[in-house]
Amino acid sequence: MKIQLIRHFARLAIALAFVPTDTLAQSQRSCAPRDTIVERLQHTYGETRRSVGLGSNNAMVEVFASEESGSWTITITTPTGLTCLVATGQAFEVTKNATELVGDQT
Repeated sequence: MKIQLIRHFARLAIALAFVPTDTLAQSQRSCAPRDTIVERLQHTYGETRRSVGLGSNNAMVEVFASEESGSWTITITTPTGLTCLVATGQAFEVTKNATELVGDQT
């Protein structure tokens, strides 16, 4: 179940990376300069960056999370530095790589 949830989040982040960044920026209300968003995630929720990837149009997709509270946030940053919140949630946990879990599902 946990593996399926992580795969779902990974697919969501990948899919959102292919959304044109201009459309994303216009459709999201929770956008601000990257420094502002990162500072707020760290100071308000205790979240730090856990993963990063590059999507279409050079959009940077990041996952921030707090192991202490379990909160997580997915953001997309445009090449101009505008960062938008894409998804948030609870129950974040670090897991093994999928290749290490093959055959380990009991």
